[in-house]
Amino acid sequence: MKILSITGLLIAVAFLGGCKKQLTTDAIGLLTDEQVRTAPTLNIVETSVSSSYEMLSNRLNILAQWDWGGGLVFQNDLILQDIASDDMEKKWNADGDQPWMDEINNFTFTSTNGGPNGLWKYDYEGIKRVNLAISLLTKPDIEAITGIATARKNQLLGEAYFLRSHYYFSLVTNFGDVPLIVAPVKTYQEAFEVAVRASKTAVWDKIKADLTAAKGLLPNSKYTSATEKWRVSKGAVIALQAKAALYTQKWPEVISLVSELQALSFYSLNANYFSSFAVSNEFAENEVIFAYDHQSNQTPRRGDGICAPLDWGFFAPSADFLSAFEPNDPRKIFTVNAPKQWVNKLLGSLDGTYKGNDDAPTNKVYIRFADALLWKAEAYLETGDYTNAIAIINQVRTRARNTVDATGVVPPAGTLPDRPASTDKSTVKAWLVAERRVELGFESQRMLDLKRWGIAKSVMTAKGKNFQDKHMLYPIPQSEIDASAGTLTQNPGY
Repeated sequence: MKILSITGLLIAVAFLGGCKKQLTTDAIGLLTDEQVRTAPTLNIVETSVSSSYEMLSNRLNILAQWDWGGGLVFQNDLILQDIASDDMEKKWNADGDQPWMDEINNFTFTSTNGGPNGLWKYDYEGIKRVNLAISLLTKPDIEAITGIATARKNQLLGEAYFLRSHYYFSLVTNFGDVPLIVAPVKTYQEAFEVAVRASKTAVWDKIKADLTAAKGLLPNSKYTSATEKWRVSKGAVIALQAKAALYTQKWPEVISLVSELQALSFYSLNANYFSSFAVSNEFAENEVIFAYDHQSNQTPRRGDGICAPLDWGFFAPSADFLSAFEPNDPRKIFTVNAPKQWVNKLLGSLDGTYKGNDDAPTNKVYIRFADALLWKAEAYLETGDYTNAIAIINQVRTRARNTVDATGVVPPAGTLPDRPASTDKSTVKAWLVAERRVELGFESQRMLDLKRWGIAKSVMTAKGKNFQDKHMLYPIPQSEIDASAGTLTQNPGY
């Protein structure tokens, strides 16, 4: 079933229940517009927030049934950030399956490609849901109507503001100027009116404003809920604030915010690199700051569907990625066991467990402490504090070389030696770029990093890829342009 364009996707006439004619989603219940707006219940409020998380999931077919060409079978971050980069190939063995992914890989895609289309629709569906949640939680009489406790209301509102920031972060970094919708859209006329591109500056301002609001609403604890550890925490909010500052080159803010994150004393580098990804360690380690909690055997389904295409031959490392690791770096096999074709980091196992399982319990990690530390290193680098930048890079390398590898052996002496002192910015930057690549491989960071560093074109062309200036942004899906009757404009070059 086809998903409507933004002018239909954002419509809240029937909100999440009545949209069954438009979407094949798991609705929050058969709710009418009148019920949600005039007679919300505590369950409706709770579910409006929990459903807003769903677009973060790797569950298969959330928005449509096997719409491969539309990019809607699963989230497209692995395709747009990893396959598009020099880290990942579509499959272990090249074939003609899903040519739209090949077009992303070799930069021959157009505005009708399923990759950008899927990303756009996932993000705006998430925004539609979270706008509904925020509209409910900010009703002046919501506590009296539903009986929700003030603390719980504030917590849910903080989560919702974070989620909206997350979805807009995805949109602005991939498309640039995008429609900025911050309230439920109730009519098609309204949908056409808001289907205009706001400047990326305005989008970044809203992301940061929402995160500021969220931070003041969430409890000062590692987990917002002791029984629902998957929920957005204050640490996740501060981390996304730091990442937003990083992408807008506010270097002192990055340093300050990561320092604030460290001062919480909730997070540290795990002793073993793979602990952040192993299913057996989920919510029992100290490095993951925000992840989507996949669970098997739930109704409705909540499992990690990405493990299924891993058994269909998808998502293989490039030879260039494998060669980027220094000798004996245990992160290499923890990321991918090439001889056995196990993408361990995505499977959450080291023995092939969950490969082929479309309902796996493997969590999807979005933010972890090592990533945040490297943001701080980059900010130190950009402000001329090379000593502190190198110290953080070495902190990450130390954990890696002290990690017991997948066979239970500590890497030999001399593995991943500390980077020496240097006052040459280009040298330290090269170390940072190299460290982020191997530390964060297959975590959908590589292409975004290359673009924000301004080196995507030089790196990709050196690898024989047809990267052009226009590819710094993905195209607005052509279906959106057409449906808006020209209200939406296209990115240059498409």
